[in-house]
Amino acid sequence: MKIKTRFAPSPTGYLHVGGARTALYSWLFSRHAGGEFVLRIEDTDLERSTQEAIDAIMAGMNWLNLDWDEGPYFQTKRFDRYNAVIDDMLVQGTAYRCYCSKTRLDALREKQMANGEKPRYDGRCRDSQRSSTDDEPHVVRFRNPQEGSVIFDDNIRGLIEFSNQELDDLIIRRTDGAPTYNFCVVVDDWDMEISHVIRGEDHINNTPRQINILKALGAPVPEYAHVSMILGDDGKKLSKRHGAVGVMQYRDDGYLPQALLNYLVRLGWSHGDQEIFSLDDMKTFFTLDAINKSASTFNTEKLQWLNHHYINHMPGEEVAVHLAWHVEQLGIETSNGPELKDIVKLLGERCKTLKEIAESCRYFYEDFHQFDADAAKKHLLPVARQPLEVVRAKLATISQWTPENMHNAIQSTADELSVGMGKVGMPLRVAVTGTGQSPGMDVTVYAIGQARSLQRIDRALAYIAEREAQG
Repeated sequence: MKIKTRFAPSPTGYLHVGGARTALYSWLFSRHAGGEFVLRIEDTDLERSTQEAIDAIMAGMNWLNLDWDEGPYFQTKRFDRYNAVIDDMLVQGTAYRCYCSKTRLDALREKQMANGEKPRYDGRCRDSQRSSTDDEPHVVRFRNPQEGSVIFDDNIRGLIEFSNQELDDLIIRRTDGAPTYNFCVVVDDWDMEISHVIRGEDHINNTPRQINILKALGAPVPEYAHVSMILGDDGKKLSKRHGAVGVMQYRDDGYLPQALLNYLVRLGWSHGDQEIFSLDDMKTFFTLDAINKSASTFNTEKLQWLNHHYINHMPGEEVAVHLAWHVEQLGIETSNGPELKDIVKLLGERCKTLKEIAESCRYFYEDFHQFDADAAKKHLLPVARQPLEVVRAKLATISQWTPENMHNAIQSTADELSVGMGKVGMPLRVAVTGTGQSPGMDVTVYAIGQARSLQRIDRALAYIAEREAQG
């Protein structure tokens, strides 16, 4: 059996976390089986679909590196195909025209609800022999079977059954001539030879309707797998109130796509006790029967832990590619300083996100205009003048600028003055970085460079002299 899956978002907003996980599961299932993956944009909601949302979906898929073999297909460009199928169904008798007015349908719905009944079309036009003109307003409805049940074996949930008596005759073409979502999906899955439909559990109720239409068309019925929803830590469906839910917001917040994918794959799927999965691991191990039926809870701390892991365990060059975007957003010019892969190594242990690294690395590339007030007040004291003068002199004479020589200069200064390393290192840290926190001073001074380090120490000594003058 040829495996072919699809991801079919509606472009009414960003690519959210739940959609990204569905896309990942569909992508992994096809890749695991050596099959194909289709991207389809379901833009039949003309009022709410936007180009901005389409761009956001594409950007999210590309950032996550979830490539597709076919598409993107757009449903709005396939209306002729859908309508041709509907016209054929009218001829075959598997669909019929319904002339019921909105007023009648609203009244029917109100009456049914008042009687405690499930609102559904009563089939008035189903077998009507009334004559009408082509231009008389009408919709087209699918002639749903009235007996028996729809039973399908969900790859995640097992057997699911719906009575056909619970399903009314679905509108498949509106009064304005536009085909409806549930019908377009059926024709698309048929034409695109989709073998497995992997989607959110909110689509379970659509499945029996779609299966009945597929059978009426004589089309093969794909296998279905409905993934549970993602909850926030308060037990409610994940939404904006829980923080970032759009995939590209995670990029903006400094997460690596590898970390987000690793987090999402584990949000409902497992392989033993393994926590860290490369894309190759995921493609090797992923199966639908290992997906959990119950809802998953999003945990930002776990995602941060994974992100920190990837920052420190991926090749620095790969992390640097993503870091470059954040550095650029902050307007930091990096040509006059260390390579970004070295910044990853310097700051990776201290930072959980690329955004933190970018915000912390400016002093490696740009001179600062003032010292952090608290750090300067604590460490740029008159007592720090001599350690800074001595270490400056030693740094100025170094011909081979290496971290080891930086360390030796700081250590020998402390030994010479009979003080602890902190009495030298902390004033030096504030002097060359402007802050009270940085990586080890040997690697920090090395990365900042000789000329720039000496210049900044001179500024710190001038600052101390000014404090001394002020008493």
